[in-house]
Amino acid sequence: MDSPLADRLRPQSLNDIAGQHHLLDENKPLRNIIESGKIPNMVFYGPSGVGKTTLASIIAKQTNRTLRKLNGTTASTSDIKNIVSELSGFSGINGILLYLDEIQYFNKKQQQTLLEFIENGSITLIASTTENPYFYVYGAILSRSTVFEFKSVDKNDVAKAVRRAVEILQQETKEKIYISDDAVEYISYACGGDVRKAINAVELSVISTPVFGNNRNVDIETVKALTQKSAVRYDKEGDEHYDLLSAFQKSMRGSDPDAAVHYLARILLADDLPSACRRLMVCACEDVGLANPQIIPIVKAAVDAAMMVGMPEARIPLADAAILVALSPKSNSAYEAINNAISDVEKGKGGGFPRQLQNKHFDGEDAKVKGQFYKYPHDFPNHWVSQQYLPDGLKDAVYYVAGNNKNEQAYKSYWEIIKNKKDI
Repeated sequence: MDSPLADRLRPQSLNDIAGQHHLLDENKPLRNIIESGKIPNMVFYGPSGVGKTTLASIIAKQTNRTLRKLNGTTASTSDIKNIVSELSGFSGINGILLYLDEIQYFNKKQQQTLLEFIENGSITLIASTTENPYFYVYGAILSRSTVFEFKSVDKNDVAKAVRRAVEILQQETKEKIYISDDAVEYISYACGGDVRKAINAVELSVISTPVFGNNRNVDIETVKALTQKSAVRYDKEGDEHYDLLSAFQKSMRGSDPDAAVHYLARILLADDLPSACRRLMVCACEDVGLANPQIIPIVKAAVDAAMMVGMPEARIPLADAAILVALSPKSNSAYEAINNAISDVEKGKGGGFPRQLQNKHFDGEDAKVKGQFYKYPHDFPNHWVSQQYLPDGLKDAVYYVAGNNKNEQAYKSYWEIIKNKKDI
């Protein structure tokens, strides 16, 4: 009983895992893959305490592979090489399954070290991360892996795990342990879908409850005092991580400072400082943009300050930034412009360059008209002169349309005056 209860209760089969019904119920994709025995390289993405490590252990057991575990926060390239060296030994007979937790902390070089061995199949990689793998995992690893998203465990499934934990403790202690329905419900909700936290809360609550005769009566007050509250990561309906981030950005875009700081608070209390910073920067550029271009360096400074001081002080500059973004006038004109330009490039439009923009000052013998003919704008009044900049196939294309705000309308008026003047 020296090990934590969560470890003693770790599931031993797919049917024992709490939640993840979208992946592990009968005929669901991940379950079918596991039961086939042909395990691809995979990335498990989702919050802590929802079964990622447990599932990797079950997969290794069911497929007779040797399981090796590394953590991206502490492992080095030499640790990977040590595991690779086992391939020629007894442990490599059926192949090695490497479970790499927190892969987002591995740098590019460390991740590249894995490529050769996961490509030839000698090592099967299961990497896990609490961060969006498309932002934090090296592209070459992702292209050789299948990403499965693990979700917060529903409170009803957590409640089953809580009651199971109480049963196990009764068997181990030979005591009668009573826990109220209110206490079970509180643990199941307050732990925010993290089964490990819920089971730890049960163990602490039982240990701290006095024994009378052979009975322990775990009350709601004890549970509230000892349960780590992480439910801020999700609402009562179990909204996922990215719903929270989406609500944060949409509140800023919708110019609601109260909603913006509410969702910011939930993100920060869920220990997701990097995502809050990223969404603030994206919103400043995408949704405020040219309507208040000074906001971009201001938000960047707030983000830098937050990352420098860390929590809990980071909440202050981030709140400043979130409210400023919410209150600023909005324009997505630059966002639309680059999207439209990318669309044309992807369609193969507008290849080549106007001769006057090329980085060469002589022509081949086949040139019908020789000379670059570039006009240097600073040599002309108002530092502007009319000449073609877009490729011939797109010379009349319009990507940028001025937003209806003071800044962009001022720019528009200025250039209308300048460009309608006769060239000199």
